[in-house]
Amino acid sequence: MVAGEGAPTAVLFDIDGTLVDSNYLHVHAWSLALADLGHPVDDWRIHAGIGMDSSKLLDALLGNEKDRLGEKASDGHSERYSSLADELRPFQDARALLQAVAARGVRVVLATSAPEDELKKLRAALDSEDALYAVTSADDVETAKPEPDVVTVALQKAGVEPGSAIMVGDTVWDIEAASKAGVRCIAVKSGGIGAAELRDAGAIEVYDDVAALLAALDSSAIATL
Repeated sequence: MVAGEGAPTAVLFDIDGTLVDSNYLHVHAWSLALADLGHPVDDWRIHAGIGMDSSKLLDALLGNEKDRLGEKASDGHSERYSSLADELRPFQDARALLQAVAARGVRVVLATSAPEDELKKLRAALDSEDALYAVTSADDVETAKPEPDVVTVALQKAGVEPGSAIMVGDTVWDIEAASKAGVRCIAVKSGGIGAAELRDAGAIEVYDDVAALLAALDSSAIATL
């Protein structure tokens, strides 16, 4: 179906690690925050949980120390991440991809549960407001990925049915959330997760990054919307 002929269509984009090179800044911020509390965690373990609901991430990183240290760790991460915000940058062709999708008449939605302060910095780095149809944030959901809440709200804001949308993300949590909401998911490797793991999680297509997706846009699943 060509976009604009019949029911509306949408592409739901994760931001962190998909459109903006921020995953490793989050890893560094968590690593510093946890070390500050005398509870160091290896960076690879932190990376494995990036993109997951923060409460679940703290369960994984702190275990039975979560009740005692969780709030301080979360606050410490926010402070450390804020100090690193000047390092945020969009991935190559991220803006061009959003523009190209919007030019097809497809509704572009940023589907994230980032808190408003972080989201403001991400949107400033992305600098693509004119291509956006809608944006979600932490204020819209109680539970983040891998639960489907973010995707469900993004669909509602876009005014589209699950079968008329595609998610683009970089983690297995994006794919799981999309699947639970009945949405197909294209994955990119720019968040640091390998192609095999992304495919095993259910990604319908895997690209190196959004630049590679843009180059293959006409033959991608997005072209079938």
